[in-house]
Parts: sequence; structure tokens; C-alpha cells
Amino acid sequence: MATLLVRNCAVLVTMDEKRREIKHGGMFIRDGFIEQVGESDELPNSADEVLDLSDHIVLPGLINTHHHFYQTLTRVVPAAQNANLFQWLKTLYPIWARMTPQDVRVSTQTALSELALSGCTTASDHLYLFPNGSRLDDEIEAAAEVGLRLQASRGSMSLGESKGGLPPDSVVEDEASILRDSQRLIEQYHDPKPGAMVQIVLAPCSPFSVTGELMRESAALARQYGVRLHTHLAETQDEEQFCLQKFGYRPVEYMEQVDWLGEDVWFAHSVHVNDEEIEIYRTSGSGVAHCPTSNMRLASGIAPILKMLNQGVKVGLGVDGSASNDGSNLLEEARQAMLVARLKAALEGASLSQEDSPPLMTARQALEIATRGGASVLGRNDIGSLEVGKCADFFAIHLERLDYAGALHDPVAAVVFCAPVRADYTVVGGRLVVKHGRLVNLEEADLVNRHNEAAKRLLNG
Repeated sequence: MATLLVRNCAVLVTMDEKRREIKHGGMFIRDGFIEQVGESDELPNSADEVLDLSDHIVLPGLINTHHHFYQTLTRVVPAAQNANLFQWLKTLYPIWARMTPQDVRVSTQTALSELALSGCTTASDHLYLFPNGSRLDDEIEAAAEVGLRLQASRGSMSLGESKGGLPPDSVVEDEASILRDSQRLIEQYHDPKPGAMVQIVLAPCSPFSVTGELMRESAALARQYGVRLHTHLAETQDEEQFCLQKFGYRPVEYMEQVDWLGEDVWFAHSVHVNDEEIEIYRTSGSGVAHCPTSNMRLASGIAPILKMLNQGVKVGLGVDGSASNDGSNLLEEARQAMLVARLKAALEGASLSQEDSPPLMTARQALEIATRGGASVLGRNDIGSLEVGKCADFFAIHLERLDYAGALHDPVAAVVFCAPVRADYTVVGGRLVVKHGRLVNLEEADLVNRHNEAAKRLLNG
């Protein structure tokens, strides 16, 4: 069994139950799991591999709870740059319909590489259209070469324009085929054990792209196999109006009607939810993937995240699609979450005295959402903090850098308040994925070239 000794960290941010921040900290790791955490002089002196992280801050690996890897291929498409969600989708659906299996593979590696370089160690992706023979298998196989943990969501769209849905009929699937493939993927790839590198999620895309029957049958299938459920919800006011007109319910009420509330469910966005709906999330145990950059980029609004957290709702972070964020930097997303929560507090407290104004999100709260929060949303108790028995998933940033000059009186806060930087090391299950700020398993320049060629083909038809 391989061992790894991490020592001499300037600060080791554990995110454990006591939220310990250990100066001169370290970890002893065996076979990908943490055996000891503490001050470096309390740990063994040797291991198969020793990683000296003097002058580095070390944090639990960030957890991305919502993404669309394939959208790296359609960043800043001119016709979609200044559109809200529905128009943005209608612009991009025909382009995405040209995707091939190889496009899925290269975009998966691009997105995961960006995530790894931002300190992410686990990523949930939502792939919901499968043109030209594409399969979720393409994503799973490509991800294995990068080295991050993958929550692979078998998304789907079945409600085309001819049946009152938003997507064109050319990108929707037959519901029986969706369910058959969902079952196949669970049986072939899902690993429920601690330390799993791949888990399958069932994820019909949204209320405006699938039928209620598919929602119900997907929920039943997921619960039969013990896998989790994910979908977009309450992202925009357009969606709210769609649900009221087509189903007679607001989005959260509609989820109640199709058996989509519970500890095994999490929703992307939840921007337009009221106090009663937040309470439904809390009592049902449903989680939320907060995607602040995407919500700002598409002018969708500001999700009431602090209110959710204060009421005990599970909240994680997501970078969302790289065509509605145009990046896959999860550390940047933590910063955005903190800043936009502060903006919302300012807007809500504009007419109040300073004493009565809403609280401001702190840097440590933002990091907690990105780590422990994400693990809770994904239903994983083996990741999200650095403590005995958990996966050795972490990232390290060298503190002696221009970006942090003058900020080292609180290096933990600096990671969020200061401009996001590349991780110097990212480790998944005790294995290096990023070393000295460079990818270990892929050649970055080659990946960029392959990705740009794919994007050109896609956009040029």
C-alpha cells in the first residue's frame, strides 16, 4: 500500500468539524486515504513519497456540483453573448447538435483540466444531449485520463418544440431509450464505495425540456439503484412562467408533483425561490448547486444563498456550462459566490440601519460551500474535508507570490478575496494531478490545440 507524507504546510485548512486551521501542518496518507492529520512534527518522518509544502496553504479539494463540459466548445459565441437563458439556448442548440463523440471527449478533458488547475478534485457534469452517436461513456473514458473524480450525470431531453418544449426536435430522445441507457450506465459504471472515481447520476435536463412522466420514471429508476437525481430548477423567470402555463405550478411545486424532492436530489441554480420553497428544500433535504457567474452572465438573478444556508439547506458550488460562464475555475466561483452574496445583502439592506442590515458572506463560508457543502450536496461523506478516513483530495497554493503580497496576515481569506490563481498542486486520492502548476497526465498545449480544432469544426458546421 503506497504512502504519502505531506508536511511543513504554512497552513493546513482541514474543514473538519472544528474547522481547524493547522500551522506547520501535514498529513500522512495511505492508499489514497488520510491516516493522520496534524502538525508536521507529530507525523511519521518518512513515506514512499514525501511532499514538502513549505510556504504553501493547503485546502480540501474543491467540489464542482454543476457543469456542462461540452460547452467549452462554444464559449463567447457572438450571437449568444448578450442573451438571456431561453434565447441563449435557442442560439446554441443547433450548434451543439453537430457534436461528435470526439468533441465530447476533448471538451471533457479541457473542462476537467481547467478545474484541476483551480483546485477542484471532484466534478459533477450534466451531459443532456447525445448527437451523432455520442454517449456518456465518451465523457467517462476521457475523464479517466485527467484523474479527477467524476459524478457523471446521464442527462436527457425528451420534450421538443413540436410538443411544447424549448429544444428543437433534432436534439431530443425517445424516453424509453433514455431509461434503458440510464439503467445500462448505472450497472456498468456506478461505484457506491468510498473513494469512488465514477458515480452515475440521473439528470433529466429541465422542466421545459422533459415530460413529467420521464421525471417520475427517472426518479423511480434512480431510487431502485440508489443513485442521485439532478436537474435545473428555478433558474429564470421565463422558466417560472413556463411551468405555471404548462403545468399549473411554480417550479418547486412541480417537483413535488413528480416525486423530485428528497435527500437524493439536488437542483442547479434555484435563483427564483421564495421563503416557503426554501423551507421545502430544508424539510425534504434537497440540495442546491449555486452557480453565481452563470446567473450573472445570463442576467438570471441572484440566488438567496445566505438565506438557504441560514435555514439549513445543503448548498454547493457549480461553475455551470463553459458557454454561460466561459470558464471552469472553481476557485473563482467561490470568490464570486462571496461577492454576489454581499451585493444581495446590500440591496436587501438598503433601507435598513447598519445594525439591522443582512450579514455578509465571509471568505471561509465561501470555501466551506465549495468543499463540505459540495460533498453534502453530492451525498458523499468521503470527501470535502481533510480528516482521518477521508480521501486524500487537496490542493496547495504557494503563498509567496505577487497576487498575495500584503495579504498574508490571513492567507485563508486571501485565497478568496484576492484574484484567483492557479493551484500549484492538486492531489486526488493521493495522486498528483497538478504539479508545479502544470497538468501531470495531459500536455496542456496539445489539449488546447485539439480543443480549438474541435471548436472550429463545430461552429463552422
